[in-house]
Amino acid sequence: MKTKFTPNQSPPLPEGVGGRLLIKVCGMRNSQNIADLAKLNPDYMGFIFYAKSPRYAASLNKIVVSDLPATIQKVGVFVNESIEKMHETALSYGLDVLQLHGNETTLQCIQLQEEGFTIIKAFPIAKANDFENTCNYESCCDYFLFDTKTTQKGGSGIKFDWELLKNYQGKTPFFLSGGIDLEDVETIKKIAHPKLYGLDINSKFETEPGLKDINKLKKFIKRLEINDKI
Repeated sequence: MKTKFTPNQSPPLPEGVGGRLLIKVCGMRNSQNIADLAKLNPDYMGFIFYAKSPRYAASLNKIVVSDLPATIQKVGVFVNESIEKMHETALSYGLDVLQLHGNETTLQCIQLQEEGFTIIKAFPIAKANDFENTCNYESCCDYFLFDTKTTQKGGSGIKFDWELLKNYQGKTPFFLSGGIDLEDVETIKKIAHPKLYGLDINSKFETEPGLKDINKLKKFIKRLEINDKI
């Protein structure tokens, strides 16, 4: 019998649904870069535990991650990993959220939820009927993440056609991902989907894989918060 995992705090209220879009910065692994990003107080910070990713957090400092402010939800990104390994990693780093990018089943999602984790399930999008894949996961995931369908498991820096979002009619709030850049702010503000919860940003804000440009992130966050560009 596994010990039920208790996160540091409950997930933030879904302000992104009809309110402020939440920000998730993913692909972090450098200790100083993590500390610098924490000063911007993003809503979520993501760490990739997938060995094939160029942002694989193999040498991630556990103390640095565990000591992040409680206002920042810590997200572990996994691809077809075992329940046991995800559970072990989450306990080691004090993760609040598990983001699943593989072929994880609904039963796996349910088990992880029952252990106390918030679950984000990623779905690659290229055409309208790709949203049909979300149907079976409606009752076992807290959020979805819609990313561009490529041969990679995220982090491609490529956008999908955001007009396709109108084809998503589900009840689960979602993060928008895939090639989001500083210049996309005004377009994002015009997306009127009622279930848009937050933005997942990564490769377009890097100086190299796993190292974020903090000044560029700061500009992005500020542009989202005001009506006029800076």
